Amino acid sequence: MTFIDGAAPPETDLVKDGSDQGFMADVIEASKQAPVIVDFWAPWCGPCRTLGPMLEKAVRGAGGAVRMVKINIDEHPGVAGQLGVRSIPAVYAFDQGRPIDGFMGAIPESQIKLFVERLAGADMTAEIEPILAQAAESMKLGDIGGAAQGFMAVLQLDPENVKAIAGMARIALNAGDADEARQILAHVPPEKANDPDIQSVHAALELAAKAGDAGDSDEIGAKVRANPNDLDARFELAEALSARGDLEGASDQLLAIIEANREWNEGAARAQLLKVFEAAGPTSEITKQGRRKLSAILFS
Repeated sequence: MTFIDGAAPPETDLVKDGSDQGFMADVIEASKQAPVIVDFWAPWCGPCRTLGPMLEKAVRGAGGAVRMVKINIDEHPGVAGQLGVRSIPAVYAFDQGRPIDGFMGAIPESQIKLFVERLAGADMTAEIEPILAQAAESMKLGDIGGAAQGFMAVLQLDPENVKAIAGMARIALNAGDADEARQILAHVPPEKANDPDIQSVHAALELAAKAGDAGDSDEIGAKVRANPNDLDARFELAEALSARGDLEGASDQLLAIIEANREWNEGAARAQLLKVFEAAGPTSEITKQGRRKLSAILFS
């Protein structure tokens, strides 16, 4: 916020104690000039005493683009009750007179800084990319909790981030909850529905939908080991593996079919392999290594 002469507001005006009586002026009306963060706290709340100073620091660091109002709910419980605050610390962000964002409980200082910067209108791309990369690495290492935390942190900053939405949907799918994955994908904006990361999860859902029709992979695997030249059995094994989420194993079986007979069953193995690549994602190691192996087979 700036004054008419263009000067930034005094730093002492950026953070103030609020009340139920002053809420309309200090938050609703003030947020029509610049976003206002409301910190609901109480003197007996330990996490509040940790969160408050970090939040103030971030607000002051935003150079006047964001303001903050602190409301002690012991003295002023009215607005907190109207907003449904059940536990503290509780933080709400208001813009143009309405709540637009917020969080409950203590969060790391790095996330507080990102929260404030996003409200201030900063370009969050540089901050989001490392979080996405770390979440993807956590997924690769099997740290599902760490991956979920990273993707959720991104969605707090950018609720329409397709990589984070796809990541959370894939976590749900890997946990065997296809319905939850579909519900998560429903949050994708229509104009981003064809994003490769989103299409990748849809492809994985399509493969997973066949799980009920797929045979027992161990039983079919024994059949393939007994007769490696049984390409029908290999294809059946690939379907069973992909339906259960073992896309690398499915890729290996389909590549073995193509190597033995490139045109087997009118190219069915190659078509299924492309579905596996789509489900794994264009940048996954499964896809990259699989494409290299496929090229070696086709052009050798």
